[in-house]
Amino acid sequence: MSKILVTGAAGFIGSQLAHALWAQGNQVTLLDNFSYGREDNLIFDDHDFRSEIMREDICNRPMLYDLFERERFDYVYHIAAITPLPDCQIDPGKAIEVNVAGTVNILEAARRYGAKKIIFSSTSAVYENCQTFPTAEEDAVPPSLIYSGGKFAAEQFCKNYVDVYGMNVTVLRFANVYGPHIDCLRTQPPVTGYIIRELYYDRTPVLHSTGKQERDFIYVDDLIELAIRVQQGEGFDIVNVSSNETHSINELYAIIAKAMNKSHIQPNYVASSNYWKKYPGLYEGAYSISEKTLDNEVNKYTCCNNAHALAVYGWQPKTTFEDGLKHTIDFSVRVLKEFKAGE
Repeated sequence: MSKILVTGAAGFIGSQLAHALWAQGNQVTLLDNFSYGREDNLIFDDHDFRSEIMREDICNRPMLYDLFERERFDYVYHIAAITPLPDCQIDPGKAIEVNVAGTVNILEAARRYGAKKIIFSSTSAVYENCQTFPTAEEDAVPPSLIYSGGKFAAEQFCKNYVDVYGMNVTVLRFANVYGPHIDCLRTQPPVTGYIIRELYYDRTPVLHSTGKQERDFIYVDDLIELAIRVQQGEGFDIVNVSSNETHSINELYAIIAKAMNKSHIQPNYVASSNYWKKYPGLYEGAYSISEKTLDNEVNKYTCCNNAHALAVYGWQPKTTFEDGLKHTIDFSVRVLKEFKAGE
């Protein structure tokens, strides 16, 4: 049995990872400040974590130091972050405080109190300016947006701690993650959660550009399997968590609409310049967000090479896109029904 900390444990990925680690018989400490986490993510058929989770913030250094000194964790899964891209753009100071300085807080606590291994959740968004496909870990170039730039910077601090202190840190660059517990209720959900939500309410989803843009999607259970496998890695490593295949937004929409018996609802396509209109602050002030930036974010092509994960950790995804979407839809519809009943 290992002692494991999961930050961001009330979120989409963190909650399911915590449950998987708990199911293996580990002693798991869950931590989340509930800025984005939800209590219903903590309820599983065989366990309810709601009374066990620590409602704390990774920016609280004294709390972290006390926790690490007391528990002496073997492994730390650092999942906590501000992940919506427009939220990071609208409040960059907060995003850097949480996503970069918060990560350094975790690294320093782990250094002081001897955690064996830190697994840091990064993102394939760091490849937003790359033109090499499928994109391997070494192909990354400095990104432009606050979210991806912050994650890229946090990765460098992870490497610094390995270089300077001889610690063990693995960076996982997640592709577009989908599956049960995906957030479909926030202002700007991931595209999969957004389409499911709009179709559930019989609304016309608004898709940006042509819908032909392609993404690399990874199912959450496959991600968790790799996240557990990398515990044994030593030194510093960066690993793509990806399917190494792409699906267009139109294909994603067609599969979801058919599965929900909503194929009669056709999406409304709008220009990429409207992408973050729900965040007017990005368009106000002396300098407005550029249409080029929005166009790049909407139309970017992502396909991440997962050969490193196979070669080093013997991992490859098992879930087909169609099966993964079916599980995602089934769970999300249940959540939306409960939310609607409580309105």
